[in-house]
Amino acid sequence: MVVHQIAVQQGFRHKLYMELVPEAREHGISRVNWLIIAIVLLSFLTLALETEPTLTAQPEWRAAFHAFNVFVVTVFAVEYVVRVYIHGLKEEYSGFAGHLRYMTRFYSIADLLAFLPELIVMILGGGVPLVALRVFRLFRLIKLARFVPAFDVLGAAVRRAGSQLLTTLAMALALVYVSAVALYFIEGVGGKQQETFQSIPRAIWWAIATLTTVGYGDVYPVTPLGRAFASVIALAGIGVVALPAGVFASAFSDELRERELAKLEHRVEVAEEAAGITPDPEDR
Repeated sequence: MVVHQIAVQQGFRHKLYMELVPEAREHGISRVNWLIIAIVLLSFLTLALETEPTLTAQPEWRAAFHAFNVFVVTVFAVEYVVRVYIHGLKEEYSGFAGHLRYMTRFYSIADLLAFLPELIVMILGGGVPLVALRVFRLFRLIKLARFVPAFDVLGAAVRRAGSQLLTTLAMALALVYVSAVALYFIEGVGGKQQETFQSIPRAIWWAIATLTTVGYGDVYPVTPLGRAFASVIALAGIGVVALPAGVFASAFSDELRERELAKLEHRVEVAEEAAGITPDPEDR
């Protein structure tokens, strides 16, 4: 009887695992995860509507927002507990130490922050106003990332091109600082002695706006030398924006190609196993 009860519990745990863990399914998204995605999207819609004064001024809307937020926080709290429970099926997350290991993963921490701060305030009340904790709802975006493989590809591409991207960032920061120092001496110390260029920190704002090709127009040089130098900086800004974009695009393309090759190799292996063909190690 006890053995049968354990088997039933493990079977129920396995069903929950197949429903909640995207990696457990060969393709598609489970109905439970589709429900979670819908709740996340509705919570973002609610977050936007809660900032509209004409709605929050009406008691019935405030009550509806509060009721929905309580529902969302409750659902995400239950989901978090269930996710911790079902991942105990994996050997690396089994036992007390394994559960703690799972709870310190990036996705697990994001899941916790998506509901815990608001839940604490709802239970205890007082202290930090609930409106100040709405920013934590942005962690619910990471829930969507769990179900969209493209986010994994983006992350892998960033890791692949990390050193090159850091190099381009260092080049951009160096160019910003050099540009700010140059305009400080040209426009702030000499020339018209503009107040907006009378210190290097003030000139950095102009350098950033120019190098990123934003060009708000609130700060600009007026002397001929300053304008000439600013023209060079503006042209250099095109390269500052294009260089990291090219690096990232190349890494993204390489990552996609490698993943497609891995999928193709896996399909070939499955086909060979089904046909009873033993692959030659030298062909791999």
